[in-house]
Amino acid sequence: MTGAHAAQKIDLIIDTDPGVDDVVALLFALASPQELSVRALTTVAGNVRLDKTSRNARLAREWAGREDVPVYAGAEKPMVRDPIYAEHIHGMEGLSGVPIYEPKKGLADGSAIDYLIDTLMAARPHSITIAMLGPQTNLALALIREPGIVQGIKEVVVMGGAHLNGGNITPMAEFNLFADPQAAEAVLKSGVKLTYLSLDVTHRILTSDARLRRIAGLNNNASRLVVDILNDCIKADMEHHGIAGGPVHDATVIAYLLKPQLFSGRKVSVVVDCSEGPAFGQTIVDEGDGLKAPGNAFWVESGDAEGFFDLLTERLARLQ
Repeated sequence: MTGAHAAQKIDLIIDTDPGVDDVVALLFALASPQELSVRALTTVAGNVRLDKTSRNARLAREWAGREDVPVYAGAEKPMVRDPIYAEHIHGMEGLSGVPIYEPKKGLADGSAIDYLIDTLMAARPHSITIAMLGPQTNLALALIREPGIVQGIKEVVVMGGAHLNGGNITPMAEFNLFADPQAAEAVLKSGVKLTYLSLDVTHRILTSDARLRRIAGLNNNASRLVVDILNDCIKADMEHHGIAGGPVHDATVIAYLLKPQLFSGRKVSVVVDCSEGPAFGQTIVDEGDGLKAPGNAFWVESGDAEGFFDLLTERLARLQ
């Protein structure tokens, strides 16, 4: 089965920690105003520190020509664990391969957590989708402070976790969940409708020379940025995992929202390991109903790589 979405415009908040693949995802989403009504970007510490993820989100907004979308800064550290970052992948500024500067437009006033609470409490029932591209700290803190916000949430679509693929920060854990497993646990237990795009699927949707050439052939500012960003960061992934191309993890969330028929998966019960030890941050996916627990997430298992890159290329062509 595939995830089903109504054809109407998706009211969307993107929670993000840019990060290389986050910036590609943001350009992808902001280039799709017919389908995605992006209400705000909310930033969190993750790939790099909060001040840098917040600046990079504002850069992505500027590059997409979408300064109308506010950016709210959120949590600067995980709920419980010590902060960790991924500068070894994303570079010291969180965006390698392109020049970094201070964007023209600043942050919106107020915290991302307050913004989430106020917006979701005031929203029509189950009307707002949240794309979670980094650690889930902001939404978890909002849920803990005001559990009633679930009333406004239509669906939470997460890039995170790993099951059959194995982890990318430890043998078991994917980075976003390892960075704040307690936050992921709070979201999993909240009862919201959840979809997970894990390394199981993102490692099947890989760049290739031909796919990058097609993006480069658009020859606009956005396409040049995406090619430079990806060329700089995918080499490490290719070497580390012995794969033929690089994944663009977070952008799969946007593709899923735009064209869910590119993906397939099933409803399962997901638990995150928050115990200290080698499995810390692991997502345990109960395929055989061994936990005897009701399914709490739609786990995406596979995706159409060619369809993904066709859609990404088509959307980047719309930008300057």
